[in-house]
Amino acid sequence: MKILLIGSGGREHALAWAISASPLCDTLLIAPGNPGTAHCGENVVIDIADHSAVVAFCRLMSVGLVVVGPEGPLVAGIADDLRAAGIKVFGPSKAAAQLEGSKGFTKELCAEFDIPTAGFGRFGDAASAKAYIAKQGVPIVIKADGLAAGKGVIMAETLDEANEAIDMMFSGGFGAAGAEVVVEEWMIGEEASFFALCDGTHALALASAQDHKRVGDGDTGPNTGGMGAYSPAPVMTPALTERVMAEIIRPTLAGMAKRGTPFQGVLFAGLMITAQGPKLIEYNTRFGDPECEVLMPRLKSDIVPALLAACDGVLDRVDLRWRDEAALTVVLAAKGYPAKPETGSVIRDVEKAEALDDVLVFHAGTKLSNGDLVAHGGRVLNVVALGKTVGEAQKRAYQAVDRIDWPGGFCRRDIGWQAVKREQG
Repeated sequence: MKILLIGSGGREHALAWAISASPLCDTLLIAPGNPGTAHCGENVVIDIADHSAVVAFCRLMSVGLVVVGPEGPLVAGIADDLRAAGIKVFGPSKAAAQLEGSKGFTKELCAEFDIPTAGFGRFGDAASAKAYIAKQGVPIVIKADGLAAGKGVIMAETLDEANEAIDMMFSGGFGAAGAEVVVEEWMIGEEASFFALCDGTHALALASAQDHKRVGDGDTGPNTGGMGAYSPAPVMTPALTERVMAEIIRPTLAGMAKRGTPFQGVLFAGLMITAQGPKLIEYNTRFGDPECEVLMPRLKSDIVPALLAACDGVLDRVDLRWRDEAALTVVLAAKGYPAKPETGSVIRDVEKAEALDDVLVFHAGTKLSNGDLVAHGGRVLNVVALGKTVGEAQKRAYQAVDRIDWPGGFCRRDIGWQAVKREQG
C-alpha cells in the first residue's frame, strides 16, 4: 500500500525508517519531511494544516494509510477529517487528542476515573492561581493548559518563581496555550516514558524509555522538548509495566470510551515512579520525540501491521518483539536552544557518524541550502546507537557525535546517566 506520514521532525524520520522497511509499504510519502526522511521515501509538499488538501492528495495518490506524527494536526482534528473521507488513519480524533491538547482535561479524567496523578488545581485567572499556590506552598509545578512544544512547564521552588510563572503565562508567555493553567503538586521519584498502542478498546504496551528534559548536564537549566533518551528504562520492570497498564492505561481507555470519545493511536504516558507507585504526569497522544528515535531501532517486528490493527480495532491479535539491546539517542541542538536557536549554520560529516556500526542519525531540524545541510530548528539531529547495555550504547553514541563537524551545535554529555549508574552498581 501507499502510506502517507505527516510531520518533519526526528520522530517522523524514525517512523519513516521503520515504516519503509515493511513489506506492506510499496510507497512511503512524507509531508513535508526533511532531508533525512528523503532517504526513506518521497517528501511531498502539502499544507498539512489544510485538511481538505490532505484528503484530496490521499484520494489522488490512492493512499491506504495515513500516519500522523506531530500533535498539532491531531489536536486540530485531521484524523476526523480523514476518517470522514473514508481514509484509514493512525491517530486519535480531535476529542480524544484533548488528552494532550488540554492538561486540565486529562487531570479531570484522572479524577473521574481514579487514575493516580498529582494533586492539582485548574485556573483561568492569575489571582486564583496565586491564592492556591500560597495555600499549597512550594515547591510546586505550573503548567500551561495547552500545547507549548514541550516547554510549557515551570518547576517553581520558591513562591516568587511560582508567581512569576503565573504572571508570565497569563500575560501570553506561551500564547494561547497559557490562557488556562494547571497548578500541580511537586511529585518526587524517577520519571519514565511509557507507550501503548490503542485501538479504542485494547492496549498493547510498547518498550519503555527515559528522556532528559533539562537542557544542561546534570539535569540543569530550562525544560526542552528533550535532549536525549534511552530504551529500555531499567526502572520499568515487568511488574511495574503491568501495574501501569492496570492502573493508568486501561482505566484511561475505558474512561474515554465511556465518555463517547474512544482513543485510537498511541498513548504516551509521562510517569513519575513514586514511593506510592506509578503516577501519571501527563499524556501525549503521539510517539515521543526523542523517545521514538530509540523505540524504532529496538523494534524487531514490522510496525505497519500493528498500526493497521490499531486502526481496525484488533490490537488484541498483535504481539510485538523487541531487540534485547539498549538504544540511546543524543540530541544535537542549535546554540541558543531552547530560547532562540541560531539557525542556518552548516553541518558536515554526518555520514562519518553513520559509518559506525549500530549507529543511526535521524534528522529533526535540518534543511538543504545550496547543497549544504544546515540547521533549521532548535533540535537538529538525533544520534542513535545500540549496545548490549545502556553504557555501551552511550559510549558509541558519543563516538558518533564527535565525528560530526558542527560548531553551531551543542549537546548534553551525560545522556543515560541514571541507567549507566544502575549498571555500574
